[in-house]
Amino acid sequence: MNRSSGIRPRPLRRPARGPALPAAVLLALVLAGCSDPEGAGAAHGEPELGEVAVAPATASLSLPLDAYTDTDAETVRMGQVQQRLLSRCMARYGFPYEEVRPSGQAGAQGAEGRHRVLFGAADPEFAAAHGYDVNAGKGPPVRPPAAPLSESAALVMHGERPGGQQGASTQPPDAASEEEAAQVDSGIDVGGQKVPAGGCVREAYRKLYAPTKDSVDLLFPFGLASEAHERSKGDSRVAEVLKNWSACMEKSGYTGLKDPYEVVQKLGLEADPGGPKAVTAAKADVACKREVNLVGIWAAVEAAYQKRLVEEQAETLALYKKQREARYKLAAGLL
Repeated sequence: MNRSSGIRPRPLRRPARGPALPAAVLLALVLAGCSDPEGAGAAHGEPELGEVAVAPATASLSLPLDAYTDTDAETVRMGQVQQRLLSRCMARYGFPYEEVRPSGQAGAQGAEGRHRVLFGAADPEFAAAHGYDVNAGKGPPVRPPAAPLSESAALVMHGERPGGQQGASTQPPDAASEEEAAQVDSGIDVGGQKVPAGGCVREAYRKLYAPTKDSVDLLFPFGLASEAHERSKGDSRVAEVLKNWSACMEKSGYTGLKDPYEVVQKLGLEADPGGPKAVTAAKADVACKREVNLVGIWAAVEAAYQKRLVEEQAETLALYKKQREARYKLAAGLL
């Protein structure tokens, strides 16, 4: 996501009525609804849950922080805007720049697929066809070779002299926002014009994602989502459903698995994640998740932690959303 760093709502949909629930699912649902005796729902206890869907498809999952995160298609669109800004910057110095276009597969997933592998393999049809190969059908990304840059063009592009001429221990000047960049001297002139701090690459990024000093870090919502996910891992209700999933996997012949994220590595499937062995394991994995309602319970728990963080960071997120809308407006005028 370029050079940036950060920390890190809608209810779950009720699925169509299905067959009667196994006892393990009923038990898990009861556990999911229990309150923490130390103060569930309190600021530092386990939060109360909303609706717990039964074996939901990951495509139907909607989490509170989705309102602040771009879909794949939106991310591709913002990348195109950044390329357009980069091209305009280079043109100011008389250098042509051919914008990099995404491959045909980029952005095809859309909003409905953003949580597809949040809890590991979960789609029975995909598991039966591709096992754990999350890139199946996508093909390698297509990136045309970049045209070679002259020394002057490279100076404008990156704002840095080749070979460390500015001193081995000296970083080239940069700025956190475009507002601050106006006060930074890069020390580089090309064609009688001062090169922006960090070159056109950084200028394009700042104009899109950090135009002012109060710009919220691009990765702020992602950081919050990551924090919510980490908190959910330590929740007693998730621990219980993982214990049930592990027991189910053991009955299927897969022992020693503590969570869905270690399956590929522990079963030695890295070399062929879509092969017959992986498909067999993935089918058992998905079946066990559905039997114990792992996705339904864990998604409800994760949504609860996200909701808490959204409430805690309401002011910053409101500013982020306003700035995100400004980016979309800028995109509409450039593409």
